[in-house]
Amino acid sequence: MSDKSAIEWTDSTWSPVTGCSKVSPGCDHCYAIRETTRHRNLPKYAGLVQPGEHTKEGLKADWTGEVRCHPELLEQPLHWSTPRRIFVASMSDLFHPKVPWAFIIQVFETMAASPQHTFQVLTKRPGRMAYFAENLRHYSSHAWTNTWPPNVWAGTSVESQRYAPRLDCLARVPAKVRFVSVEPMLGPVDLEK
Repeated sequence: MSDKSAIEWTDSTWSPVTGCSKVSPGCDHCYAIRETTRHRNLPKYAGLVQPGEHTKEGLKADWTGEVRCHPELLEQPLHWSTPRRIFVASMSDLFHPKVPWAFIIQVFETMAASPQHTFQVLTKRPGRMAYFAENLRHYSSHAWTNTWPPNVWAGTSVESQRYAPRLDCLARVPAKVRFVSVEPMLGPVDLEK
């Protein structure tokens, strides 16, 4: 898969983590499941989705729950000299509970070492992201760990009002830019509440 993206709000994708598991109804039509299914014969994606029944919309697949870290991809953004907006872990969730803290640190080390890029980290698990942010100083001796890197945006998905409490967790992340994805929108969402 190319690192260039057709997603309108980003330039490139970087997936040092692949695989996931559903956490809420917003995951039911996850594009990463669809893309992983399309590329399931590639080693990076093999075994991450379990094909299900055929419906009129196509093959209904689901995650197997396996999550893989790809250390061989950690330095990829360091080789991109032209500044880009990069969607991080587009084929997973960087803050999935199966992604070890040590690997998340390595991902952040790459992002901090690539100030020419803007990294967009979107999660449906903002509580784990907030915990990470609140404990940065305990993870590593690198200078950037005292603060969230300024080129790393923090975002969460809120598909309906039921999941609006994710915003409270996101508010605890001291990112220069915090963003919300209301996609798919499964019901009314009031971001002010």
